[in-house]
Amino acid sequence: MYAQSFQVNVPDQAIAQVLWHKINHKTKPLGALGMLESVALQIGLIQQSLTPTLNVPTMLVFAGDHGIVEAGVSPYPQAVTAQMVLNFLQGGAAINVFTSQNSMALRVIDAGVNYKFTPNANLIDAKIALSTRNYLVEPAMTAAQCALALQRGAYIVDAQIASGCNTFGFGEMGIGNTSSASCIMSVLCKLPIEQCAGRGTGLDDAGLAYKVQVLKQVIAQHQLSSKDATQVLANFGGFEIAMMVGAMLQAASRQCTLLIDGFITTAALLVAAKMQPNIVHYCVFSHCSDESGHQKMLDFLNVKPLLRMDLRLGEGTGAALAYPLVQAAVGFLNHMASFESAQVSQKK
Repeated sequence: MYAQSFQVNVPDQAIAQVLWHKINHKTKPLGALGMLESVALQIGLIQQSLTPTLNVPTMLVFAGDHGIVEAGVSPYPQAVTAQMVLNFLQGGAAINVFTSQNSMALRVIDAGVNYKFTPNANLIDAKIALSTRNYLVEPAMTAAQCALALQRGAYIVDAQIASGCNTFGFGEMGIGNTSSASCIMSVLCKLPIEQCAGRGTGLDDAGLAYKVQVLKQVIAQHQLSSKDATQVLANFGGFEIAMMVGAMLQAASRQCTLLIDGFITTAALLVAAKMQPNIVHYCVFSHCSDESGHQKMLDFLNVKPLLRMDLRLGEGTGAALAYPLVQAAVGFLNHMASFESAQVSQKK
């Protein structure tokens, strides 16, 4: 399987002391820029540079449909996935606004939408199938389909790196994908599904109770171990989630910075981190989603998000909104004066 060829190493720490010296000798009290300082250190380590740069920042939005929608776990029909992809291509979605505002490139990927799109220069056709299967009945995808999705995600990243990108945002679109993310989270984090499943696109209390009931049945039927992340991904994932896992692993293996969005994107990262734990060193966690399980995912990974804005839209919107903070971290590291250069007295 292609997944076995991913190799993500811990960034070389030899430069860390020099980076901290540079950060601590800027014209500010120690630690005064808070999390910006840790982000500056992280990106310096990723790039092995005292003067890191964010080149051709690119948001990858993966889209796919889910067979579990047949079980009535979403208040929206499956057709909305394709309709939103068309909205992305026409420039009308929130992610279009935020990436444009922050000068990020946007690439929309059809990983497995139940719709035949006409060729479009702004759409990457990587379709595995028209939808995953209903995992209430059978695994969402075959092992071969899962491996192919991982491979295509890696190829997409390689193409963007060839165009100069070293900073990726990750987002998704897929009606039903909060159910997939909840199942992945439940198994990999060893938590009951009640602590993982949320309202998704806006379920009421009755709808949420039904969703939990269905997913509880799913977890019981499949009886999967947290040790086999690729099997969990194949059984419960969407093509967009699987393709995102491959893209994340490849981006990290090639020393790029990964901006992680919300609940679905972090579920993909849970899988990637089970496969290659060192990937977390390359991830900036943009925000804590309002989807109920997201904080528990972040706690499981032992990471801290940059923002808390009650977002739960997906699409990569949180990552796009956090990108200016990452720019600020790199900016102060590169351009802020030191005590010595500015001739400012230091604390005694």
